[in-house]
Amino acid sequence: MRRSFLLVIVGGFLLGSLIGVGALILNQGSQNQNRVLTSGTALIGGPFELIGKDGKTVTDKDFLGRYMLVFFGFTHCPDICPAELQVMSTALDDLGSKAGKVVPVFITLDPERDTPEAVGAYVANFGPNFVGLTGSPEAIANVAKEYRVTYRKFQEEDTDGDYSVDHSALLYLMGPDGKFVTHFPYGTSPGKLAETLRGYL
Repeated sequence: MRRSFLLVIVGGFLLGSLIGVGALILNQGSQNQNRVLTSGTALIGGPFELIGKDGKTVTDKDFLGRYMLVFFGFTHCPDICPAELQVMSTALDDLGSKAGKVVPVFITLDPERDTPEAVGAYVANFGPNFVGLTGSPEAIANVAKEYRVTYRKFQEEDTDGDYSVDHSALLYLMGPDGKFVTHFPYGTSPGKLAETLRGYL
């Protein structure tokens, strides 16, 4: 009698254990189904056709074989854009002879005001190798979408038609193959930027 009772207890324990293990496996399987797995490279960058100095068409293929440092902004920007372009300029100066492997590119988000002449004159303030690009509103919207750049034109009251452009402020490094390498947040120091670039060159 005691032996039968003991067998019932042991059997119940084993059955409970199996049910628990089964539930744990099912739970883990459910968690794995809900888990988001990522792999590959970031979907940043892509083909573009814009307008450069002297009204000439410039495409992404013109930069193949060299790194691109790409920043989006606008020439009427009071602080963020000139500060970031100055960081780029200082970092490239720090690279010395290796700077020739990197093309600094500024793409406007304000094509209504930023003509090829305006953009060209603006980037010339930061160095002779800077490339300034503009285009139609549709072309600018397309390249901004390719680089996951957000921007919005807004006008404050009592500004007599003047407006500003609110925009994200990441600096992108694209490889010689035109693919995304990495990005730098606004506020990255020239020294840190130069150090990171040097590691790729």
